[in-house]
Amino acid sequence: MENRLNPFYSTPIAIILGAVIISGAILVQGGYIKLGKLAGNSSLTGQVGQAPAPSTAPQPTSAKVSVDDDPSLGDKNAPITLIEFSDYECPFCKRHFDQTYPQLKKDYIDTGKVKLVYRDYPLSFHDPMATYEAQAANCAKEGGGDVAYFKIHDEIFKRTTSNGTGLALDKLSVIANDLGLNGSALQTCLDTEKYKAEVDKDLADATKVGASGTPTFFIGKSTENGIIEGTKIVGAQPFSVFQAEIDKQLK
Repeated sequence: MENRLNPFYSTPIAIILGAVIISGAILVQGGYIKLGKLAGNSSLTGQVGQAPAPSTAPQPTSAKVSVDDDPSLGDKNAPITLIEFSDYECPFCKRHFDQTYPQLKKDYIDTGKVKLVYRDYPLSFHDPMATYEAQAANCAKEGGGDVAYFKIHDEIFKRTTSNGTGLALDKLSVIANDLGLNGSALQTCLDTEKYKAEVDKDLADATKVGASGTPTFFIGKSTENGIIEGTKIVGAQPFSVFQAEIDKQLK
């Protein structure tokens, strides 16, 4: 997206606008949203504050990642596991869903070659809606298993316009009803925040494995213990990027 400033903006307005931009910790890079850190406290990843200085240190290209107890799509015995850390309100996650996910599903998931595991990574600046959506999908899973989870997963991404304001809270139970799920039960589940701890665990695990933004993916050979040595792919990359890595690991 390109932003252009009117050359006739007054100096005070330009200064204020610049300050807002500089002070944000949200860095949009390479088709994903990257989290910054509070100045003086590197442990508070994801909070709004001063953006970190660019690092010249090489970033990890792989990590040991667990599927945890999160929902999966595809053959549970598929040779390759694709773990996605994602945010329902992230525009780049929506781009991945719209542009890349359909081909991944058709060529690899539906053919039994890849199992997709979806893990929640709602970013703080997309809350409260991002976390509500993550919880709602987990509530749907409680009532209808992984099939119900991915039904509501797909529909949220189809309907949201992203950026934290893509859906109204009261629309989640409507979506559930539209899908033939129990909207009333889902709303009760949401009201009690039954799955907040589950979402928080995914957030913590994402940080541990070096996922610093959304979407972040890990692709690795499936294991019996559910922990893969996954190659990291960051951002809403084209299908060809996933295809190359999956085909390499299938050999």
